[in-house]
Amino acid sequence: MKPNFLLKGHIVFSAAPDRLTVADHSYLVCQDGVCAGVFHELPARYAHLPVHDCGDCLIIPGLMDLHVHAPQYASRSLGMDLELLDWLDTYTFPAEAQYAELSYAGLAYQAFVDALRQGATTRACIFGTLHRHATVLLMRKLDTSGLQTYVGKVNMDRNSPDCLREADAVTALADTRRWLAQVAPLRNCQPILTPRFTPSCSDTLLSGLGILQRETGLAVQSHLSESQAECAWVRTLCPDARDYADTYGRVGLLGQNGPCIMAHCVYCTEREIQALQQNGVFIAHCPQSNMNLASGIAPARRYLQDGIPMGLGTDVAGGAHLSVFRAMTDAIAVSKLRWRLVDSALPPLTFAEAFYLATRGGGAFFGKVGAFAPGYAFDALVLDDCALPTPQRLTTRERLERIAYQLEDRAVRHKYVDGVQLF
Repeated sequence: MKPNFLLKGHIVFSAAPDRLTVADHSYLVCQDGVCAGVFHELPARYAHLPVHDCGDCLIIPGLMDLHVHAPQYASRSLGMDLELLDWLDTYTFPAEAQYAELSYAGLAYQAFVDALRQGATTRACIFGTLHRHATVLLMRKLDTSGLQTYVGKVNMDRNSPDCLREADAVTALADTRRWLAQVAPLRNCQPILTPRFTPSCSDTLLSGLGILQRETGLAVQSHLSESQAECAWVRTLCPDARDYADTYGRVGLLGQNGPCIMAHCVYCTEREIQALQQNGVFIAHCPQSNMNLASGIAPARRYLQDGIPMGLGTDVAGGAHLSVFRAMTDAIAVSKLRWRLVDSALPPLTFAEAFYLATRGGGAFFGKVGAFAPGYAFDALVLDDCALPTPQRLTTRERLERIAYQLEDRAVRHKYVDGVQLF
């Protein structure tokens, strides 16, 4: 049976990208595992349901992480003084090569799953490695965690060290099909096609993944225009492509044949932005990673104005923290720098907009997720800010902002996914 109950407390969710709905001392109804609405006075039809009184706590939707690398969790916070391509060669590729050993993968992935489950994230899109058995192991752990996730077995057949490169495109595609067959029985963790990025995927491999997406309708995730050096490298590798996005688009991997997430999008051209908009591609904005690896500042305000679907990514281990609260506050901070130093025509993000990206914006990739509107998945966090005493009389919205900046995931007292309480 799916759960039916009420949460009572100070409820906050996004009504629109720039507007929060706040309902103090109100009821949030979970009916058959789905949100049935928010009510200040409880309707008689729900009076028989059990009430979980959260007292003075805040209740918000679960947070969405649209871009995170599970195998990099064990090596996070290393090499943060390097730029992207040097960091990949020096730290990331050697770290990911260790997942060929299942005993290592089991320990490392258990630590990642435990941390993700204990935090504020309720749904995530996750990169594994190219190792099929390790990726299946990760997905099985996530499937029983109570979280809702997408995980990709990474594809890469060029410009990578010998220990982290598939033999060729044919081998990579065959192994991807075997992986899909192995994880087909899973319910809460779904596969997502994952070419690492154009520099590490041959034209033949990208084309084969495009065919596979047309056959299966699976979602796809990758990286796009993260750093200047990466963009220049793509121009050298693919001189016949119109731009970086075209290396995916010309084989159908840019939203033409199924859902698509592209991480970063820091240096997208006008043509690329138009293609993302037309194809409904989701952008995973990863502000901390872009700072740590000196990649740049994505024009998040422009993407919001253009109506391009967008959420936030922690991008561990380019980002050093799994907290999407941290991604929210970093997104605000870097948007201020972009406005001040790069483009004064694009105002900084507001707190309401960053909260929207973390919840309803990113949640849209998963369906009706990320808000407390009727019919939305009942993903909820109960937040306790008693560790932040103050003599001031703060509004609920102000309390939420302080939690995001000061407590982050430490404020989470209870967590629900699809109406099921995880803790």
